Amino acid sequence: MTGDFGGETAVFYARCRRGYPATFTGLLGRALRLGPDDVLADVGCGSGQLTLPMARHVRAAAGIDPEPGMLALARQAAAEQGVTNVTWVEGTDRDLTAQATRLGAPALAAVTIANAIHLTSAPELFAAARDALRPGGGLAIIANGAPLWQYPVPWSRAVRRALEEWLDIRLESCCGTDYAARQAYQAGLIAAGYAGVHQQSAGYSGELDLTRLIGGLYSAMPPRLLPPPDRRAAFAAHIRAAVGGATRFTEHVQVTALIGYRPPAG
Repeated sequence: MTGDFGGETAVFYARCRRGYPATFTGLLGRALRLGPDDVLADVGCGSGQLTLPMARHVRAAAGIDPEPGMLALARQAAAEQGVTNVTWVEGTDRDLTAQATRLGAPALAAVTIANAIHLTSAPELFAAARDALRPGGGLAIIANGAPLWQYPVPWSRAVRRALEEWLDIRLESCCGTDYAARQAYQAGLIAAGYAGVHQQSAGYSGELDLTRLIGGLYSAMPPRLLPPPDRRAAFAAHIRAAVGGATRFTEHVQVTALIGYRPPAG
């Protein structure tokens, strides 16, 4: 797993990234066949947006992330929410097998990776998860909607143009959330020997104000691209001008889990 989400980026991530509605986490728990004696690992857990609600479905969970700053914020969120059954681990998907053993289970009931698969080598992740899962255990690749600048609506298109002007780059990637990427992951799961590969999804709508929109943009920028503090007012003005002075933005988000299972033994 690669990427640079430390420093202030982690703070914006914890503060401004979308969470997951209970309708989706409940659906995911059922699809992964989770029970109170099970153990789950969430790879690329960030500040715990998915780890914490999913931990309520199992005996124990591991939140795995390469960024110490993200894990510190995840621990803080766990304490605030009273979630005590999560072990926070600085690491990557390569640590899955070790975590399956440390958490007191012969193998994991489930592995999740949300909004982070584009930062991994998917074939390596699929192999590591398959080896860490018990027979019948499931791997879920989750996309919590598209990036803020990749929606087919006017305000999102305006944000994309403004970002491209500010950063002087082309923003073409959908961070693994687009149809072509999901199809490639599905084919990869099948090629890696997963059974019963299918998709589960749930939709929700939300409102963003300008402050949260900008914070969400910052949460996707590595520290080297974050505007320095003395340039953030100018960045906010640039985005405000791009969206025509609008202050409220509606998101229609489709949360999608692509799920495959390790085949039963024998």
